[in-house]
Amino acid sequence: MPQLPDDLDAVAVRTWCSLALEALGRERAEIDAINVYPIADGDTGTNLYLTVESAAAAVEAVFAAHETGATAPATADAVRAMAHGALIGARGNSGTILAQLLRGMAGVLADGGDAAHLRLALTSAADAARQAVAHPVEGTVLTVAAEAAEAARGEDPDLRTVVTAAYEGARAALARTPEQLAVLGRAGVVDAGGRGLVAVLGALVETVTGQAPVRGPRTASGNAAKAPVTVDGGSVVGLPVGGTPVEGVTEGGLPASAPAEGPLDCPEDGSAGPAFEVIYLLEARDEQVARLRTRLDALGDSLVVVGGDGLWHVHVHVDDAGAAVEAGVEAGRPYRIRITHFATESGHDVRVQAEPAQRAVVVVVPGDGLAGLCTEAGATTVIARPGEPPASGELVDAIRRAHAREVVLLPNDAALRHTAAAAAEQARTEGVRVALVPTRAAVQGIAALAVHEPDRGFDEDVVAMTAAAGATRYAELAVAERQSWTMAGICQAGDILGLIDGDVAVIGADVPHTARTVLDRMLAAGGELVTLVLGEDVPDALADALEKHVREGHLAVDTVVYRGGHQRAPLLIGVE
Repeated sequence: MPQLPDDLDAVAVRTWCSLALEALGRERAEIDAINVYPIADGDTGTNLYLTVESAAAAVEAVFAAHETGATAPATADAVRAMAHGALIGARGNSGTILAQLLRGMAGVLADGGDAAHLRLALTSAADAARQAVAHPVEGTVLTVAAEAAEAARGEDPDLRTVVTAAYEGARAALARTPEQLAVLGRAGVVDAGGRGLVAVLGALVETVTGQAPVRGPRTASGNAAKAPVTVDGGSVVGLPVGGTPVEGVTEGGLPASAPAEGPLDCPEDGSAGPAFEVIYLLEARDEQVARLRTRLDALGDSLVVVGGDGLWHVHVHVDDAGAAVEAGVEAGRPYRIRITHFATESGHDVRVQAEPAQRAVVVVVPGDGLAGLCTEAGATTVIARPGEPPASGELVDAIRRAHAREVVLLPNDAALRHTAAAAAEQARTEGVRVALVPTRAAVQGIAALAVHEPDRGFDEDVVAMTAAAGATRYAELAVAERQSWTMAGICQAGDILGLIDGDVAVIGADVPHTARTVLDRMLAAGGELVTLVLGEDVPDALADALEKHVREGHLAVDTVVYRGGHQRAPLLIGVE
């Protein structure tokens, strides 16, 4: 049996993220089913799962960077990675608020993980989340978070006591949410976001105590809710609200039948909600974000802006999606922009969908420049920014956005192989035929996309794209961060590394010389076409010089040059 932690160190944070992801995976469908506020779009459980998936992936990346070391990462590194991962991967209103809760906790837990720090962390999280919401509403996840923090207050030095008290306080608060928010009472369900937070706190209890807690909300009196029982007609009766039976609700808050009549996807005053959900990450200064909040608040509702230190996650429901994005442009640099159109039919939310296309390509690219290139070629793109690899949920979203019966997925990174496979499997369960071409670099994806022909048979198209990618050798230049052993010898911090097919083959002092050496080695085995993808800060003169070098030293070899924009590597090279 593993040793239980006395405080929340890095290993405990890693375990917590893993268990929270498992818990939300188990309860995702049930949470989706009770999602009626602020929009009844049935995705709260999924959004929370994808947010935690991103947080867990960020923590795993920190541990992966310490694999060769004798010690685990520092607690501060783990909790900050958790918060950052949640921020960049946050989905929907609920996921955005959860990201701020984790960020609020991380700010305190970075200084210590004992009981006293955890109590402060829970309070900090609840306060930060409430401040992030333009118009806080009681009976939501904000209330559950606040009452969890209140229940954890005290002088008991035992970490297990604190996490258990927080969890029980959250369960009791969740049970009362239908009394506080009329739309929940009419539907006979508890708040979906609050239900998700209870699952996350339950995972924390299991991390610290080694035992999974009792599931389901508590009654207002603090007693566990009664298990659902079958009555005449097969309906279900539970006790999610202060001990008073609510027909059609199970112990977990899942409606056993259709919710109460009346529109559930509108504000508490009964008016119709906005037409669009707009979400984006934003690089901006604090004072710019303050003005952005004011402008977005005037445009719509469900406004949540979370983050700090120059990086923010913006979520809002509006009628004018263009104005919401324009406000972000004026405030800073928005990216990963997602716009969802809501249409109201008989009081219930539905997504507007056209007839699906027969085939589409989804491609992961390392920068804005290649995203534009691939979009012009008809592909749906996912941008993998430096240090921010996409989670499987983001790839699934891209497959859905492609809206096709058949999809070819190009991950363009060996490290994304398992993530892409999971996304493909999920999409297949939704009825989409997905083929994963295991491209390991962006230049291989460009080669595959160049031979894509949607009018030929699916299998034939996939074979052609796979062959084109496989015939493309790839390389990239990188800057060494520290002294280390490589396949080409010992490098020093600041050296320019030339990686061919994933292995360090050249160690140089500057980008031009290293790039020429890499090209010569790659072309020594032959080639007909060289592809150069330049990073944001690489001058055009380098491309001109390399193109001249290829022309003079390798007859009958053509060169094409693309601007990759903000990408990890200053130069990507492909040879076909």
